[in-house]
Amino acid sequence: MIIELLKVKVPPEQREKYIQNDAEIWTKALAKYPGFLGKEVWINPNDATEIVLVIHWATREDWRTVPQAALEIIDHQFTQAMGEYYPIVESSEYQVRKFPQKPEE
Repeated sequence: MIIELLKVKVPPEQREKYIQNDAEIWTKALAKYPGFLGKEVWINPNDATEIVLVIHWATREDWRTVPQAALEIIDHQFTQAMGEYYPIVESSEYQVRKFPQKPEE
């Protein structure tokens, strides 16, 4: 599994609107692509402006096959819904490695 981690800074008064629009626009659009496994939204309790989006993909290839043109259209729809552009301030990729669970005794 691959994790796409995106961090954005949003004014606290826009945070809930951002999260709702993200679910309605970005998550719905990405869910149509093969390999999209789900998404989590993390809110930093120590920084009211920080939102971390954690997107789960089956493989890196699945993630990278989402067409750039589609991403641009979705981003435009999202910006329109927000009424303002909020840039991603950090973007990372992680590979999930699972290890066997400890047997119960």
